[in-house]
Amino acid sequence: MIAIRFDRFGGPEVLTPVELPTPTPGEGEVLITVEAAGVNFADTHRTDGSYLDADQLPHIPGSEVVGRTADGRRVLAWVSNGYAEQVVAAGSRLVEIPDDLDAAQALALNMQGLTAWHLLRSAARMSAGETVVVHSAAGGVGSLAVQLAKEFGAGRVLAQVSTPAKERLVLDLGADEIAGYPLREPADVVLDAVGGQLFDQALDSLASFGRLVTYGNASRGGFTPVDPARLGRLNASVVGFWLRPTLAAPGAIEGPLKELFRLTATGRLRPVVGGDYPLTEARRAHEDLLARRTVGKVVLRP
Repeated sequence: MIAIRFDRFGGPEVLTPVELPTPTPGEGEVLITVEAAGVNFADTHRTDGSYLDADQLPHIPGSEVVGRTADGRRVLAWVSNGYAEQVVAAGSRLVEIPDDLDAAQALALNMQGLTAWHLLRSAARMSAGETVVVHSAAGGVGSLAVQLAKEFGAGRVLAQVSTPAKERLVLDLGADEIAGYPLREPADVVLDAVGGQLFDQALDSLASFGRLVTYGNASRGGFTPVDPARLGRLNASVVGFWLRPTLAAPGAIEGPLKELFRLTATGRLRPVVGGDYPLTEARRAHEDLLARRTVGKVVLRP
């Protein structure tokens, strides 16, 4: 089978197609023939060494796939080596999905959808009527967060994006307006995956008792130290968020994922699929993701 592997840390250029034996399932595991593998920003950190140690090389990235088991079930699965034609997954890490649900949409609802849901519900604890600002609003998480904020009753949703084409997309998804700093009115909630200067601008734009939820550093500009005295003067808070420990809590996956599937099936939520690449072009997918040329969910297809 073909898989995408890197033997040293670096940029997208280290991602290389290789021929490997089909993996053998262990006890409690199943073999999945991959229909599509999700590409996430975290994969770029694994590739450059931010998430891995040198003793874990060589490594096949990818944490989620849609595919079929040997007995014919179509499943969404959490895995550790997803950029491959076939993978193994723990039987407890599978969710059966309907045949009429597009694989890329299912993957969007998994990692990005659960992130957006928990950012608003668990981290920000958004209330109806509040003003929500979403950074990187055309991305996989952001495009769903814009829609979910409206679905959860936000009074106004402002979207921060980087190009006119992305402005048109997020307005079509339901954003009330494009966010530009300084904001005309303070925000109750800001979802930030960018960091750097944008984080500082957002923090100063919070309303009293506002919450800035930080869940990434796409700018690669480093994290801004936060002075507790500054938070006191602003009467605001900064909330850190990481999906992995969040999903370890009881009920953190099944209930939210069921709601996301239902909203999609009824047309109230539209997962955006922005990049569909052949598996062997994983390098190009990472290049486009890092250059912010993509929108929505990016997937690789064997």
